[in-house]
Amino acid sequence: MRSAKIERNTKETQIKLSLSLDGGEVDASTGIGFFDHMMTAFAIHGGFGLNLSVKGDLEVDTHHTVEDTGIALGQAFAEALGDKSGIERYGSFYIPMDEALAFCSLDISNRPFLVFDAIFNEERCGDYETCCTEEFFRAFAVNAGITLHINVPYGSNSHHQIEAIFKAVAHAMKTAVKENNNGVLSTKGVL
Repeated sequence: MRSAKIERNTKETQIKLSLSLDGGEVDASTGIGFFDHMMTAFAIHGGFGLNLSVKGDLEVDTHHTVEDTGIALGQAFAEALGDKSGIERYGSFYIPMDEALAFCSLDISNRPFLVFDAIFNEERCGDYETCCTEEFFRAFAVNAGITLHINVPYGSNSHHQIEAIFKAVAHAMKTAVKENNNGVLSTKGVL
């Protein structure tokens, strides 16, 4: 089964995360309501099983909790994918959400890189700081070994923009991790 369990404990955060690429129950508890909503949307739209429990230093701000969750989720994907053989590798997806449109294109390449092109009009969605969105996806891409491009060409409501991003990445990941049983999709023979 393509799954992983990650525990990450620092002076700033304590994280327990289990991931199944092939589905399962979804439960996210980070102490940040909007972020719980995003992690739940990511898992459901990706068709992933996800159990996530995070205790972070929210008295400081949301940055450590959000970024460290991205680190742990990226590590879980890397572990669950192993040598990355037998998967489609690439995924791209557009998500419209009311006035906002988000696009994601990614390559599970073992060459981590993030291109993030989005501007948010609001500083916060509930207790969640919108600037942490880029930090989450940078941590996720680096730790999962993904080349990740995210673009929000337009939108005015930060909630809609960010939710569209999480859903677009989820659908692109769903496509990329789909099993094809054709070995490693690379002319090098390894990723």
